Amino acid sequence: MENKLNNWENGRWIGQTLEVENGVCALPANKEYKLDYNDDVKLATDHLYAGVSNFIPKFEWPAYAPLVHAINTLKKDKNAVILAHNYMTPDIFGLIGDYTGDSLGLAVEATKTNASIIVQGGVHFMAETSKILCPEKRILIPSLRAGCSLASSITGEDVKLIKKKYPGLPIVTYVNTSADVKAESDICCTSSNAVAIVEYIAKKWNVDKVIMLPDEYLAKNVAKQTPIEVIAWHGRCEVHARFSSSDIKDMREENPGVVVLAHPECPPDVVSESDFTGSTKAMSDYVSKNKPKNVILLTECSMSDNVAMQNPETKFVRPCNLCPHMKRITLENIYECLRNEKYEITLSEALRKKAHKAVMDMINVDFDPLKGHFDPSLSATNVKVI
Repeated sequence: MENKLNNWENGRWIGQTLEVENGVCALPANKEYKLDYNDDVKLATDHLYAGVSNFIPKFEWPAYAPLVHAINTLKKDKNAVILAHNYMTPDIFGLIGDYTGDSLGLAVEATKTNASIIVQGGVHFMAETSKILCPEKRILIPSLRAGCSLASSITGEDVKLIKKKYPGLPIVTYVNTSADVKAESDICCTSSNAVAIVEYIAKKWNVDKVIMLPDEYLAKNVAKQTPIEVIAWHGRCEVHARFSSSDIKDMREENPGVVVLAHPECPPDVVSESDFTGSTKAMSDYVSKNKPKNVILLTECSMSDNVAMQNPETKFVRPCNLCPHMKRITLENIYECLRNEKYEITLSEALRKKAHKAVMDMINVDFDPLKGHFDPSLSATNVKVI
């Protein structure tokens, strides 16, 4: 186990460069599928256009509609559903997603559906989490290249070494990790319940110190909210790590009175400059409840687009950081994935059972949702980073 990640250098992501295969609602190419914008497609889809009219130009709709219709038809024919993460582009999120939300919320929804096939509109660790919770269902992912800088920052073998170095301390693992990492953990957490889980596991183990993996910034932001000492790992989200406090100051100058909402994967100095910090669901709920006139969401680009669809009265200032991994999921490869039933997630039963315990132990913890709201005014605490 090394002291820092090979893919990070002075806080900058230097890992594999991934070209973005689909921008925000990039125009689909339908010719190879021989899907036409005919009368049947118009009848089945034209009423959907109003919901995405701010993101898809009217003249481009004939390119989207045949794919949307084909996907929705395949879902009915194959008893399939699509789980669309908050970071999916509006065409996926608003037109074909059966369940929308954050990664854990989607996985929990997967356990409730009677569908035989689940297509994960998200990255690989999310599909694995769905398989962990739903072993009897077929879980498909449209692109095997849809990874995650956080999930790739640590392995199950790393966790084994950490446990040897810090015996007697519980390991709290963010859901943004692979199944083998979850399997070596004591309990999982999300950004919405991280503080509550840290305090729960510390009390259960009768300790005042926990290890939180793999997001360094999430761990540091959690440490500000609790008296429990937190030991962190060097992982970072390549989307949220790019935001800076100077960015916020510049945006406030350019947009007087704007409300700034940050995700807790952002650096602590960014959180300190925000008006509110919470999970993607908490940010979405904040906008719906408080209805700010102008707002900035410091997270992945498509999140703003999707929240804007539900809150047309709010103006969204978009400091755009695209996730190249999320953008590997497109209408085209969702169609191919469902049509050909390819890229199925498989896990050994022994690994799945171990990971299942860590995930279910988290799900079974009752917590106050307000614990998922990070107070930006709290002072930073010293966090040891492994």
